Amino acid sequence: MPLTTGWITNTRDFGTAATNIVVNMKNADQVNSATIIVQVLGSVDSSSFVPVYASSFILPPNTSQVMTYFIAGNVAYEVQYAVMELINEVVVSVFGIDESGNLVTNQGYSTPQFAFISQLDPLT
Repeated sequence: MPLTTGWITNTRDFGTAATNIVVNMKNADQVNSATIIVQVLGSVDSSSFVPVYASSFILPPNTSQVMTYFIAGNVAYEVQYAVMELINEVVVSVFGIDESGNLVTNQGYSTPQFAFISQLDPLT
């Protein structure tokens, strides 16, 4: 079941812009591995979004993974992810990080804040 952050504004007009996105994933299932797909979409003009990154990997039981994606220059971005198996114990969070490594205010999302979508955006 795919989930999304929705569009996240990333400009200095409203504070500090993120140069990187940190995606934290944890598989709390004690037995089953999880196959996870992460897509990052970016926009340089806030009118069209294009795929910037796509990652697919297996997260073993009771493990965590941290992925960092460079998004400087995008005035907006979106993070989508899907867990391919029906495992409800995968927890994901997304945080924008500035050039000094500090969290960007209002660019943090935890699992309950993601919105359901019918499918991941197709990569073109």
